[in-house]
Amino acid sequence: MDHHADVLGEVRRAAARRILFLPHAIQQMLRPDRMIRRMEVRSVIEEGEIIEDYPTDARGRSCLLLGEGIEGRPVHVVCAPKDDYLAVITAYLPDENEWSDDFKVRVTR
Repeated sequence: MDHHADVLGEVRRAAARRILFLPHAIQQMLRPDRMIRRMEVRSVIEEGEIIEDYPTDARGRSCLLLGEGIEGRPVHVVCAPKDDYLAVITAYLPDENEWSDDFKVRVTR
């Protein structure tokens, strides 16, 4: 898990410089069934944990974070640390049918 700590450090350092919400992320966050606020995404970045790492993603290294949003609701954020900023690729509320009870592991039911 030291590897995840290293990646999480990269994510948080990039976010401290700037957070860039990509158009897809904004589109997903604004869906009426989600309405995920920017402050929720920031909270996930600052307080959340990495549950999946994508070191060889075509767009560059990225990872999936899990954290808490408003009223403790689980929020997933996919982001990619860059030299000058953190790119938020998407943010969504995990589907309980696709994730374990703690929303950390993908499942098939």
